[in-house]
Amino acid sequence: MNSVNDLANLFPRLSDVPAETRITPLHQRETLVGGEMRRIDRGCKTALSAIQLRQEDGTLAPFEVGSYPLGGVNEARDALEAAVHAYDSGRGRWPTMPVAGRISCVEHFVRLMVARREEVVRLIMWEIGKARPDAEKEFDRTVEYISATVEALKELDNGNSKFHVVEGTIAQIRRSPLGVVLCMGPYNYPLNETFTTLIPALIMGNTIVLKPPKFGALLFYPLLFAFQKAFPPGVVNTIYGRGEEVVPYLMASGDINVLALIGSSRVADSLKKQHPKSNRLRAVLGLDAKNPAIVLPDADIDTAVRECVAGSLSFNGQRCTALKLIFVHRSIADTFVSRFSRAVQDLKCGMPWEKGVQITPLPDQQKPRYLDECVAQAVSLGACVVNPGGGDSAGTLFRPAVVYPVTDEMKLYHEEQFGPVVPIVPFDDVSEPLEYIIRSPYGQQVSLFGNDAEQIGALTDQLVNQVCRVNLNCQCQRGPDVFPFAGRKDSAEGTLSVSDALRSFSIRSMVATRKSSSDKTLLNAIVDGRRSNFIATGFLL
Repeated sequence: MNSVNDLANLFPRLSDVPAETRITPLHQRETLVGGEMRRIDRGCKTALSAIQLRQEDGTLAPFEVGSYPLGGVNEARDALEAAVHAYDSGRGRWPTMPVAGRISCVEHFVRLMVARREEVVRLIMWEIGKARPDAEKEFDRTVEYISATVEALKELDNGNSKFHVVEGTIAQIRRSPLGVVLCMGPYNYPLNETFTTLIPALIMGNTIVLKPPKFGALLFYPLLFAFQKAFPPGVVNTIYGRGEEVVPYLMASGDINVLALIGSSRVADSLKKQHPKSNRLRAVLGLDAKNPAIVLPDADIDTAVRECVAGSLSFNGQRCTALKLIFVHRSIADTFVSRFSRAVQDLKCGMPWEKGVQITPLPDQQKPRYLDECVAQAVSLGACVVNPGGGDSAGTLFRPAVVYPVTDEMKLYHEEQFGPVVPIVPFDDVSEPLEYIIRSPYGQQVSLFGNDAEQIGALTDQLVNQVCRVNLNCQCQRGPDVFPFAGRKDSAEGTLSVSDALRSFSIRSMVATRKSSSDKTLLNAIVDGRRSNFIATGFLL
């Protein structure tokens, strides 16, 4: 039996799916707008699972996870108007609410969210093909992120709960919201990455228009009821539809104050240009990346192989922080490639619910074709697929391909493959990968493997001016969430971390007066009588 048939046989018949993993197709017809679950009968989009099903004749057929409403410009207008009304130019209930009140609403939401954990985890598995442990980890990490955000806001607000007296002026400086936020997350971490912008934007007093990603849209449906119950009407609103139709309308309205997008730089550039008042638009963007690894001749090869396999192929390489190009010094390249290839061969391909599975079906039905084109072009230009069966595919399952030697003539050298293909480039002098990083349009992270303190120190000093994180002898990654997550060049705009995100979605505002007895009396009366939520000295525990 050939490798392709082996892959096809990994897909289950419907009857083979374990009972505890099965899912009932979810046909969503409602969206959350203005605090109401509104039915949309305009049209719907079928959501196909990353997981295909084997038919009686052995062929593979897509499995329909469900469907969701396809809103248009009218629905986008309704969602935007609801968010604008709830913000009310900063006078709405939500933006003027005490910080403690907003925290209470977010904590209520988390309790409701946790109650839907199993439902959301299964949808993550079936919609985007994420292995169950990773789907559970994404959900739990999101809950932890929300809790950490609450604690960070308490610390931030407590630090601002005091008056400053400088040169005869009394002032209180706090952070205030920016307005309406358009929030769009990616399909690879549809829950976690979306919430790393949505939650800080929300808790700082902004109102939200949320457009779920095209893969992973249904998993938000169970949470719409939690949003509805936990927050005042219009604070969170959703829009489903074709991005090329509804998003340009939202941006062109001029009513979006913050664009929070995790996606491509091409899309971000286009959307920013459509806003009529660019100076009023703040962008918080997580964009493309082509993170390289540099393996120096004195590197511990076992460590480098282990970290590079995990870094390049975790969730099939579908991570912006994935290692997407590996530079290896020519003196150790053959040894590294051999060990790397064997480690990749040990990765288990299969369905998300199978124990120990590491390579799962891809949510984008067209991705295998693109990856095959990249590999074929590299091979035509002199590279080889060094692992047996690498690059074979069946349906949405693509066996990882280790491609070596890759050169700058090949697409794999330049393009972000965002899938289970690992290009390896031999180099003779470290100036070669450094020059690649300097010329690259991306600047998120790099992994550097070696043990010479003098060389590592010197390279670090250069690399920190090209990327925002240098990882020594370990893979690129986002976490821990308290660390800054950013990028240079076309890789990001703004910084995301638990505390940085709170600042990204707010602005410093202040109240100031003269240091006179009458004005001090006025301030004391406001504070003692709790006449203002801004002019206050309360301490959050």
